[in-house]
Amino acid sequence: MPIRFRFRLIPFVVTVLLVVLGVALAQWQTRRGDQKQALESKLLQREADAAVQLGAALQVQDVDQLEFRRMVLRGEFIPGWPVYLDNRPLNGVAGFYVLMPFKLAAPAPGLVTGADSYVLVARGWLPRDPADRSKLPSYPTPAGVIEIEGLVRRDFGHVLQLGDAGSLRPQAIVQNLAIGEFAAASKFKLQPFVIEQTSNTEDHLLRTWPRPSLGIEKHRGYAFQWYALAVMAFIFFVVTGFRRGSENTNKPAGQQSG
Repeated sequence: MPIRFRFRLIPFVVTVLLVVLGVALAQWQTRRGDQKQALESKLLQREADAAVQLGAALQVQDVDQLEFRRMVLRGEFIPGWPVYLDNRPLNGVAGFYVLMPFKLAAPAPGLVTGADSYVLVARGWLPRDPADRSKLPSYPTPAGVIEIEGLVRRDFGHVLQLGDAGSLRPQAIVQNLAIGEFAAASKFKLQPFVIEQTSNTEDHLLRTWPRPSLGIEKHRGYAFQWYALAVMAFIFFVVTGFRRGSENTNKPAGQQSG
């Protein structure tokens, strides 16, 4: 007995929607993976370049070329203006990033003019007290003029923030922080980038910074799952259509008319 395919409109529409949705989401995940792969390549290349001395005559438009480069700064920390970024876990442990302005020993020509110039530095990571979120472990701050090295970043990243952060002040614990926001509150003339410190200053802070390119394989895996969903939806539609068609052909002629 011949096998027939029975076309039904509603299952067809549902299948088309699932296939379109699956392919669209798979392509989006693929693009995200490609973007992070390109970011990883750029990061590795720039990390291998020689460190930049901030005192060089850099221009503001060069910030794009500076991101992910290693940079050496000479100056001193301003311990009176620490700020802590919350919700920055490390190896599954809740904690903070310690942010502190760093006053350059000499103005940086071409970036910010004036007698004083500052860079906002992420010094490292501290664990959060599980019993009291506002209680911070003590840590030393180097005194006087020192030299540090770090990685240039546009910002410190962004996490989900619920509610109003309130006014920024020294010792504040915040979810997110923009350079302009810190400059307005502190009145410091900040460079248009931030630094993730990598050099050791014997302050007991951890400096295992997350790489912005992490998650490439996760995006590849999600893309495969969405493509698989699209294929399975199409196969299910075809198989069930033929199955129903073959079942209908086995019914008596009087029953098929209904």
